Formats: sequence, C-alpha cells, structure tokens
Amino acid sequence: MRNQSCLAALYAVLIATQVGLAHAEDLGVIGKAYDIVERDLIEVIKNKLHHMEKTGELAKRQTEYKKRVMSGIEHPRPIPGIQATETANTHYYDPSIVTDKDIADATGKVLYPRGTRVNPLDYIGWNKYLLFVDARDARQLAFSKKITAASDRPVKLVLVAGAPLELMRKWKMPVYFDQGGRLTRRFAITQVPAIVRQEGKRLRIDELRY
Repeated sequence: MRNQSCLAALYAVLIATQVGLAHAEDLGVIGKAYDIVERDLIEVIKNKLHHMEKTGELAKRQTEYKKRVMSGIEHPRPIPGIQATETANTHYYDPSIVTDKDIADATGKVLYPRGTRVNPLDYIGWNKYLLFVDARDARQLAFSKKITAASDRPVKLVLVAGAPLELMRKWKMPVYFDQGGRLTRRFAITQVPAIVRQEGKRLRIDELRY
C-alpha cells in the first residue's frame, strides 16, 4: 500500500512535468522537419520509475517519506491557542444531543423520536478523568504524576504538545495526543493543565494552576 501511494505521487509529478511541456512556445521550423513519433505517456512514466528503481532513487524517496511520517508521529505539531494556566477556571460541557431522525431498536420499535434530546450520561457513567498537559513543560509533567497517583479513577493523559511516544516509553503507560485539537475545542480548553470529569449530568472542566 505504501509503495502504491509513493508510485501514485510520483506518477502525478511526472504527469505534471509532461503536461508542462505542452505549453512550450512555437518557434517555427528550423532545418529539416521529421514526423514526430508520439510515445505513450504511461510507458514514459513506467520507464522513468523503473530507472529510478534501478538507480535507488525510488527507495531513497520512499525512505525520506517514511522519515517525514514517523517524525510527525513522534513529534506532532502543538495544538495552537493553548497556554499554561494563568488564572484557574471551571466551566462545563453538556454532552446531550438532539436526534435528527427516529432512533429504533433491532425490532423497529422507535426508542427516540426525531427531535428528542438525549444525554449519554443518563445511561453510561464517565468513569475516568482526562488530563490535558503540555509535555514540554517539566512542571506540568510532575503535576500530572501527582494527579494520577492521587486519583480515585483511571486518568488518561492527553498531550497538547510534546512527544507522546517518547513519554509513553519513558513512563510505561498509555499516552494520548489531541490530534487536530478536537477534544480541546469540544471542551473549550484554552489553558493546561486541565482535567475533565463527570459531575452530575455534565462534564466539568477545570483549568488548573500548578
């Protein structure tokens, strides 16, 4: 699959190069003219790729691509707009949704008509804590260790910056990263460390001083 992706990308580059030749300026005829024997574009591309494979250039590009991907995994981009907590803050998130269609069970019986407001916390408890931290800050990491050790429930560590795999190997525990900032946006988190936990029928978000 990876080889196919790389080949597809190289096809696109080579096609773009060939298309660019179509816009060359007509300079007229100089000297004797001969009939042009058109080569099949796909064959040209295949020959180019075969040449790259023989010379090792294709493998080199695949290796470079793999390194870029691994670098992105090991060192993901920090989530923008997140800073260290300056003023402690508490706010809440209501996980309720309004159904946009009838929700039926396996027998076809309608459980929730369209337009019904449903709160998942009425049926499933939030039995864990989410702790958001910036792993580049040693003080926040030390603080998260204290929170995790003193917690009465499982704590999932979610990074907004830093190297999650490196920390996972070092601490020998699961470490997550807020990919694309989806969770911090959902919970309106702008300061870390921050902890998310259930309180009644809502989720409570505390942005903590440390």
